[in-house]
Amino acid sequence: MALARFGRQVKRQHGVCVKMTAVAILGLCFIFVWSMFSSPNSVTVQRESFDDIAEPVASSTMVSKSKGKDIEKHDANDNKKKVESSLKKKDEKKVNGSLSLPAHEHKSGKKNEKHVSKRKKDKDKSKLSNEVSKENQENQEQEESQGEEAEKENEDEEEVVVDDKEEGLDGESEEKGEMEGDADVDESVDQETQEMAENENEGKKRKIKGPVFDPKAHYSWKQCSTRSKHNYIPCIDVESGFTRLHGYRHRERTCPKAPPMCLVPLPHDGYDSPVHWPESKLKVLYKNVAHPKLAAYMKNHNWLIKSGEYLMFPQNQSEFKGGVVHYLESIEEMVPDIEWGKNIRVVLDVGCSDSSFVASLLDKDVLTLSLGLKDDLVDLAQVSLERGFATFVSPFARRRLPFPSGVFDAIHCGRCTIPWHAHEGKLLLEINRILRPGGYFILSTKHDSIEEENAMNTLTSSICWNILAHKTDDVSEVGVKIYQKPESNDIYVLRRRRNPPLCKENENPDASWYVPMKTCLHTVPSAIEQHGTEWPEEWPKRLETYPDWLNNKEKAIDDTKHWKDIVDKSYLTGLGIDWSTIRNVMDMKAIYGGFAAALLQQKIWVMNVVPVHAPDTLPFIFERGLVGIYHDWCEPFGTYPRSYDLLHADHFFSRLKNRCKHPVSIVVEMDRILRPGGWVVLRDKVEILDPLEGILRSLRWEIRMTYSQNKEGIICAQKTIWRP
Repeated sequence: MALARFGRQVKRQHGVCVKMTAVAILGLCFIFVWSMFSSPNSVTVQRESFDDIAEPVASSTMVSKSKGKDIEKHDANDNKKKVESSLKKKDEKKVNGSLSLPAHEHKSGKKNEKHVSKRKKDKDKSKLSNEVSKENQENQEQEESQGEEAEKENEDEEEVVVDDKEEGLDGESEEKGEMEGDADVDESVDQETQEMAENENEGKKRKIKGPVFDPKAHYSWKQCSTRSKHNYIPCIDVESGFTRLHGYRHRERTCPKAPPMCLVPLPHDGYDSPVHWPESKLKVLYKNVAHPKLAAYMKNHNWLIKSGEYLMFPQNQSEFKGGVVHYLESIEEMVPDIEWGKNIRVVLDVGCSDSSFVASLLDKDVLTLSLGLKDDLVDLAQVSLERGFATFVSPFARRRLPFPSGVFDAIHCGRCTIPWHAHEGKLLLEINRILRPGGYFILSTKHDSIEEENAMNTLTSSICWNILAHKTDDVSEVGVKIYQKPESNDIYVLRRRRNPPLCKENENPDASWYVPMKTCLHTVPSAIEQHGTEWPEEWPKRLETYPDWLNNKEKAIDDTKHWKDIVDKSYLTGLGIDWSTIRNVMDMKAIYGGFAAALLQQKIWVMNVVPVHAPDTLPFIFERGLVGIYHDWCEPFGTYPRSYDLLHADHFFSRLKNRCKHPVSIVVEMDRILRPGGWVVLRDKVEILDPLEGILRSLRWEIRMTYSQNKEGIICAQKTIWRP
């Protein structure tokens, strides 16, 4: 009966709607019946657990070929995550710090820390491949080193990644009677990680590394055609459409993709040998440092005067009225504990304006390193270098300065215009990082606004700096404030507002190469194995003092004796160098500062460069009362052309181990920073020195002396004024 009534309804006027309803009901019934009786293999199987994600299913248990590929891909990705996690934990333990670590690795961060980890992940596969083939590499090195002295140790190498470049974490070899540095570098990975690497890299060919320099290569050189021309500083003078509109120099160090392979031309008016020390304290050749902004600067500053062909620096004139001697004496009167040349030996001068401050401190046996800010309108850093003062050029905006923590006895900013309180006080927190516990920050300003002074007081109070003295000198009309950094962590606990916060325990205060500035406060070292726990001995006793936190004291002592013997018996008399013409010296691979210490009696200063891939010995170099800097030699150095009189490189190129894609660019950089008439002293393996000699000759350098024995040799060469 129901079906009959339904049929009659269909024939009525609204039968269409009823038909559609009936079709829908029948369709739903069909779907229900089909789902009940259909095979379970034709629908998606629901997961009962996620154990197979944590522990991927082996390929032997795969049901179908298509599913096997998916699971195999997931398995590889999961293993890769485990490897990366293991390496990340390992890297946190290896970042450069105190000398308790055998080697240091600077965190790279050209963009930010996230970008760093991304670049490391991109290279982890290559890194693990080298670990797997470690034994084969060692065997190859042993075969190549046959016939060398029996006392020499084989070098182990592990590739790491800094700034998208392969870096060799080299152990420093040790020769009989000749210290090369800390030789033992423990870079082994966990057994589980190594097994993963073996499975992942099975069947892949090992990369065969060739020599540092191609002995068959021929070189032709051209001059650089950059906007800054004869004052070109790569990585700082960066030409682009943006910089032409908004200023020539970048706010941060930005290196070109390919290192410069051109030669910086000489000044337009020619170049003459610089005025020798100590006469250069009073005058330099104007054409060696001339540029339009300097001429405009001299019109309003009487502490430098052009007289004929010279740029003169009158002793009775200074940025400080009453003279710089009066200025220094007033600082000692304000804080008697500041004893220039005794308690205070190593000073950083921020800004590098009036270099008479540096000259006067030098008379008091204080070694001052001047920071030439890259955005300085006048570029007085070049004038400071020409006068013979320790100077380097670097941006000072968002990244750390290339120094370890707690190494400067005092930091000075004269007639300062830097907004220390801006950007959450990042710049002042960076000063706090590199200032020694108990060290002094000397700030002099011409005119302080009330707002800036209040902001500065708030910031210095938040980091627990103590204002020791505040005085406006009647003669110089300059307001001077002297702050002191805390010597212990007790005062940090008493802060009401813990802003800025204390840095995390795993935050390495010594990591500085391409590391962004932090808005946190590093604690004062308290453990006996950390540097900075005690104030150094008075100068000059600190030069020969070896603190308790220094590992391998015997090596440091031997290094000092070793270089004193070489300098006295060979360098000063046997190389043909007129040392009266040498003032600015760079040790391109410093270890314990023994080479710099041996040259102190020659009235010169040495920039001790500790490569970022080498053992971290820079804190000890500062502890001795010397100065130095971190640097990656795959990039140009932060200084003007024609800055140094002598470059010293002891087994420098043999430690590169193909880290740099273009090792020849380092020789080009040496040509840039060396003055015409300057010298290089290269000690290395003969297999490296032979092709290197050909490169120097292609630059028209004069080879003054070569010597070799037992596959080791030395080259002494002089850069000529002629350009290729």
